[in-house]
Amino acid sequence: MATHTYDLHLIWDGNRGSGTSGYRDYGRDVRARCEGRPELALSADRPFRGDATRWNPELLLVGALSECHMLSFLHVAVTHGVVVTAYEDSPTGTMRQEGIGGHFTRVLLRPRVTVADPAHVDLVPALHEEAGAACFIAASVDFPVDHEPITRVESASPAGSGEA
Repeated sequence: MATHTYDLHLIWDGNRGSGTSGYRDYGRDVRARCEGRPELALSADRPFRGDATRWNPELLLVGALSECHMLSFLHVAVTHGVVVTAYEDSPTGTMRQEGIGGHFTRVLLRPRVTVADPAHVDLVPALHEEAGAACFIAASVDFPVDHEPITRVESASPAGSGEA
């Protein structure tokens, strides 16, 4: 069994001169650094006094689930001989706040997959199920990660594309 470790460095930039002397007295701005990658500008979500122009932990979690599912799906597609020519997702996460904390109640992935062969359209839902079981991030959360996939068939002309 392999073990993988993921390291990064977080730097809080929110000290406005008086540190955390009061709830409204400090900023939620954070930078994430990881060797060989672009720095990420992070913050809290806007309802929690964060900067809406920066990535927040909730968006990153939804993004991680979406990307993990996509990477797992692409791998599963290869193992089943399905040629995928395009993949997009518009996921939505739902979080319930309770007191000063809260938890996610669901993430809904809406993958739109384009396959090269129309004969593979009926196989794609099973590939999403297999990918969902293979995704490391989805296996690590305690809320449902559901899928509403759409499958398209690549065509030579846009007018002839099919959708399932």
